[in-house]
Amino acid sequence: MFGTAVRLFAKKPKPPMKPIELTMPPEQTQTITRVIFDILKEHGPLTVGDTWERVKVVGLRGLTSKRHMKIVMRWMRERQKLKLICNHVGPHKQFLYTTWFTKPQKPEKRPDTSRPNLP
Repeated sequence: MFGTAVRLFAKKPKPPMKPIELTMPPEQTQTITRVIFDILKEHGPLTVGDTWERVKVVGLRGLTSKRHMKIVMRWMRERQKLKLICNHVGPHKQFLYTTWFTKPQKPEKRPDTSRPNLP
């Protein structure tokens, strides 16, 4: 027990993260954030991968990569334009981005097949 306490107090806490600063011009930032916001508002809660697929279909020029889109989405979360929700079903977690105004979709309940229906 003493060793656990020593190890606990010997660790340094994580430093606080700095706010994200985008290096794009404000006009380009506004265009990108508007497109991402509209996609999430129209198509409901989406994962990062699904959002990236829809952005590629739109053909937005300002985003260079999926990593760049993730940084912009994190910046939008800091500004409280998006929220991140966790859809936890069984042992699986799925993180979904959504706007503050989108109503969350309830996951479909599967019928329980472990117990047979008795008359």
